[in-house]
Amino acid sequence: MQENGSPFSDFGEEVVRAENLKKIFALSRKQQRLDKTGQTHKVAVSGLSFSAYRGEIYGLLGPNGAGKTTTLRILSTLIKPDGGDAFVCGHSVRREAQAVRDSIGFMTSELKLEGFFTPSYLFDFFGSLHGVDKATLAARKKELFGRFGIDRFAEVRIKDLSTGMLQKVSLVIAIVHDPAVVIFDEPTNGLDVLTAKVVTDFLLELKAMGKSILLSTHIFSLVEKLCDRVGIIIDGRMAADGTLASVCGGMPLEERFFEIYRSVKGDTL
Repeated sequence: MQENGSPFSDFGEEVVRAENLKKIFALSRKQQRLDKTGQTHKVAVSGLSFSAYRGEIYGLLGPNGAGKTTTLRILSTLIKPDGGDAFVCGHSVRREAQAVRDSIGFMTSELKLEGFFTPSYLFDFFGSLHGVDKATLAARKKELFGRFGIDRFAEVRIKDLSTGMLQKVSLVIAIVHDPAVVIFDEPTNGLDVLTAKVVTDFLLELKAMGKSILLSTHIFSLVEKLCDRVGIIIDGRMAADGTLASVCGGMPLEERFFEIYRSVKGDTL
């Protein structure tokens, strides 16, 4: 929602809004040793705010550990913020978690599907959880399984699928209910070039359908290829946010990122 009370801005209809998000994690002694720190807590996200709009792809760009995954997990209601709030299709992640879940599809490379089951069974199972009626579910399965070549492997157990095919199955399950917002954590992580292209092409198709897509990545070329706007996160804070053109200021994205990084961290790299 904009300051004047309207959900519309120069970018169109606001679909996702993060307001001053904060998340703090307790560190185990083992994690303290790995991080070489005596601190007992880590601030993963601090005062993070941004908006995403209908029919656009918004990218969260930053190094590993910057807070990208934590932010997406908050938006997906997998974890609760310790401060601030976020709204998806007008619903608060704090107070209306189920309504948020009904509005989103969330996909991460860490998603684990039970190896005993088949793609067909899991698609039907998750569709029923989302309340998709049988006729619509059958039509969705035919369309998506055919689109991604899953139809030939529909009755093959998950444990026997290739990494690429498993990623495709995870994708179609995430969007079984045709959500308005699609959230991807590192969408091409671990994929071969052919499967990565299938996924990125489909993201552009979803955008053309009017979906709002949020993705996290550390890959500059992926942001340049897909994203309309980008938020650069460093140490859990938003260091830059806007259209690619406004953030880059005429510079290549990679060059501009490291300029911002040095200004925030004071490092010469």
